[in-house]
Amino acid sequence: MEKTFYIIRHGETDFNKRGVVQGRGVNTDINEHGRKQAEAFYQAYKDVPFDRIYTSTLKRTHQTIQKFIDKGIPWTQFAGLDEMAWGIYEGMENSEEVKRAYDEMMGNWTEGKLHLKFDQAESPLDVRERQLEVLEKFIEDDDAKTILVCMHGRAMRLLLCLLTNRSLCEMEEFPHTNTTLYKVKYDGENFHILEFNNTDHLTKYCEQD
Repeated sequence: MEKTFYIIRHGETDFNKRGVVQGRGVNTDINEHGRKQAEAFYQAYKDVPFDRIYTSTLKRTHQTIQKFIDKGIPWTQFAGLDEMAWGIYEGMENSEEVKRAYDEMMGNWTEGKLHLKFDQAESPLDVRERQLEVLEKFIEDDDAKTILVCMHGRAMRLLLCLLTNRSLCEMEEFPHTNTTLYKVKYDGENFHILEFNNTDHLTKYCEQD
């Protein structure tokens, strides 16, 4: 069965604005600008006939697409869509120490050392395992042809690698900003990206603060 997925990142949070590490263990709200971004996305896509809404369990994703939920579209939360857990760095300001640790880990992952992770955190392989379980449910839902998915930056990058059969080492090839859209078509066998890092709705409907 063919399906179309509208995959977006959540709206801006104060931690995003300040450069604070969030991750799976930090359950922040979207801020005023994030609400404007969410409204811009809603105005641009409110007439798309979504059959299902899938989000992570973290409230910043729910808040971003709340107006779609309010329309009565069936909504399911999946822990498998949660952001990667950054462990001991969650909630920390983006200091020089944090930047160095992050850059070193990104280098390891790019080199294929995908099992490595911070203390009390997840690796890309850990995230892939929980995403595979969710992806199977997505495909098996015969009543859902047009699906809105709201999730998180790093998790989105990993999911897009998974969908397009790319190595997780290539996750940085999928840029994003808050409420960026990746529109993906499933033809019954393979996934194809139709729209890449689309932020047209922000240009059209969202005034910058």
